[in-house]
Amino acid sequence: MNTETHIFIAGHRGMVGSAIVRHLQGMGHSNLLTATHAELDLKDQAAVNAFFAAHQIDQVVLAAAKVGGIHANNTYPAEFLYDNLMMQANVINAAHKAGVQQLLFLGSSCIYPRLAPQPMREDALLTGTLEATNEPYAIAKIAGIKLCESYNRQYGRDYRSVMPTNLYGPGDNYHPENSHVIPALLRRFHEAVQAGAAEVVIWGSGKPMREFLHVGDMAAASVHVMNLPLATYQAHTQPMLSHINVGTGVDCTIAELAQTIAKVTGFQGRLVWDSSKPDGTPRKLMDVSRLKALGWQAQIGLEEGLADAYRWFMAHLSHARL
Repeated sequence: MNTETHIFIAGHRGMVGSAIVRHLQGMGHSNLLTATHAELDLKDQAAVNAFFAAHQIDQVVLAAAKVGGIHANNTYPAEFLYDNLMMQANVINAAHKAGVQQLLFLGSSCIYPRLAPQPMREDALLTGTLEATNEPYAIAKIAGIKLCESYNRQYGRDYRSVMPTNLYGPGDNYHPENSHVIPALLRRFHEAVQAGAAEVVIWGSGKPMREFLHVGDMAAASVHVMNLPLATYQAHTQPMLSHINVGTGVDCTIAELAQTIAKVTGFQGRLVWDSSKPDGTPRKLMDVSRLKALGWQAQIGLEEGLADAYRWFMAHLSHARL
């Protein structure tokens, strides 16, 4: 990737998009194109087409998405499906129409069946029933992968897809109801410490196992995959199975996660589990052997990453998405 390349990062204000911007800037890239939602509504096809026509764009990183945890997915299934379908379809099609040869699409590990064999390999896609609590989001992300593959097969484009495991880190959403598990727990434990609370109540049984990847590692992996020579990428993928898992290859129980967050935030009280709340998928561990064979693996450990996320939360307490 030439540092003079003009790269459009869709979703640059999000946790992943902003991390990718920081990573590219750290590599010396200066021709980074971004647009806020006020400047460009990615759900508006005409506006997206006009944007691509008006700018020189060599590569696209499609990190824009409507995201959220179990509560948000259960509450807004229509928006999770429609918004994500529209954004990714508009950007991918506009890139093709504008002659952009390279694009990186960011998906999610929720594309895999609820009971997929663990660790989940790329070829588990479309082999079973999805987790009900996030099925609309998963369907949209699967469609994004297949749209990229279809433009590759029909038009010879180089549109690649990476599927991250659960992400966390600077720029995360700390909303008390619509956030993912790590920011939700960081906020809850922080508030418990501030209030001197004797206990923290946590959704579910604590038994499900999850894999967590710091967003800094995700940014590095994304750029690594985008930089791979096409022949190398194609040698490790298939035309209709072209996505690559991105994760640590290591998981832990939600109970172990909560204990680590208690340590990071300084909470010394009791952990109480509300088993009336849903657990979600029993286990979600990525098989990252394909990515390792392509020369990349995660560098940031969970406790180190959680401490970094908590520092960001504390520094942005007054004006973050809280």
